[in-house]
Amino acid sequence: MDKLNICLINDSFPPAIDGVANAVVNYGRIISGGLGSASVVTPYYPDADDSVYDFPVIRYPSIDMTRFVGYRAGVPFSADIMKQLEGSGFDLIHSHCPITSTLFARTLRERLNVPVVMTYHTKFDIDIADAIKSKILQAEAAKLLVENISACDEVWTVSRGAGENLMKLGYTGKYTVVPNGVDFPRGRVSAEAVKEACAGYDLPEGVPLFLFVGRMMWYKGIRIILDALAGLKAENTDFRMVFIGGGGDREAIIAYSDQLALSDKVFFVDPIRDRELIRAWYCRADLFLFPSTFDTNGLVVREAAACALASILVAGSCAAEDSTDGVDGFLIEENAESMKETLIKLCREPQLMKAAGSKAEENLYISWEDAVKHAFELYGTVIENYRSGLYPPHETPGDEMFRWASETLESVSRRKEFLRYVQEGFLQEQQRYHEDSEADLERVKKLLQERRERLQSLIEEGENKVRSDIETARAAVKEKLDDITQFIDRYK
Repeated sequence: MDKLNICLINDSFPPAIDGVANAVVNYGRIISGGLGSASVVTPYYPDADDSVYDFPVIRYPSIDMTRFVGYRAGVPFSADIMKQLEGSGFDLIHSHCPITSTLFARTLRERLNVPVVMTYHTKFDIDIADAIKSKILQAEAAKLLVENISACDEVWTVSRGAGENLMKLGYTGKYTVVPNGVDFPRGRVSAEAVKEACAGYDLPEGVPLFLFVGRMMWYKGIRIILDALAGLKAENTDFRMVFIGGGGDREAIIAYSDQLALSDKVFFVDPIRDRELIRAWYCRADLFLFPSTFDTNGLVVREAAACALASILVAGSCAAEDSTDGVDGFLIEENAESMKETLIKLCREPQLMKAAGSKAEENLYISWEDAVKHAFELYGTVIENYRSGLYPPHETPGDEMFRWASETLESVSRRKEFLRYVQEGFLQEQQRYHEDSEADLERVKKLLQERRERLQSLIEEGENKVRSDIETARAAVKEKLDDITQFIDRYK
């Protein structure tokens, strides 16, 4: 397999945490760990520490939109960043978000002439509906999204359901299912690690513990979970439930749990960054509850499976694609009553949960190493197809705009480079003038010192001459005085 150089682009990356950010981290880690080279291109975050990665992370300008969408929004048209990336020698660009990241990828493609792969991770029709209330504007937003995706050379989805959702949005092209993996090793952690992770919570042995890990958003099916648990409590079925995660609906979810009088059995844990600590919670639980029809892949279901933990899933959801009811998971209708009835049955027959967990570990687990190696093999085919001209040309009005954007960025980059050249030349001349001035000053100092020393020498010579003349005159006067004295003595 050739050593390829891959550019990974995504809107989210640590310190922003979500499933797609985790996917990009693992792509970068595994590719750069032996398959080839990888660089991540992502929006700037002020508190990011990219030194922890074994691959380059290039940050482009961003705007703080966390109050509105939970993320910083990237501004993908940066001449300096584009110039930096042009010299990176990428063989392929892999975008993991169909909006800003793909805009950036399309612009970069115009500069590098390499293929763009786009992976569709999330059901964007739900995100669009949440962000835009007007049906007309929703349709226009979906149209723009599909145009952006269609402009890529290859489209991948993380599940069959994700592909169906993409077609529902209006996409008519081909797509390939390339599932994500799990960064957990297969197997359970030690009993000591479990005990330490869960310390401080009322989790009696022998009482079934249910678990949810993920963003605390209503569209994850959390209301179904809480209503089902209220039904269990009403029928005097004992249990414990732990939610781990953060999100925009977290406070409302906690308030609803309190309203249902579940605070003695339901606990909320802040997001956990330590992956071994998360593993310990999976290993402590008896069943994973994930009635989400929003998620396109449900990585948390595979994380649970890595720890021999089975899940309750909605039949027909993307997360349930590879699960068989009663074998390696439990499928329900999308309502609280169906979940309640299934939970009551499993609480009465806990051996069913354990058996399904073992089968989930066997049937559902996919490591990130296997997932990325599979994707890397596909990269080679994509590059070969691109070079052979098998992909349709990019001749839409949108592509023309990206060509213009690329040329504009190149022009801006050239102007900046010229200005930098002029500035550096000015600084060099200024430095040379300064150095010449310093040299002139040294010469003046040396000349003054020489003249000072010569003057001092002349002064000393004059003083010595005066002193000698005085002595000579004194001797002559003394001699005359002696002669006069002798003459006077002779005639006394």
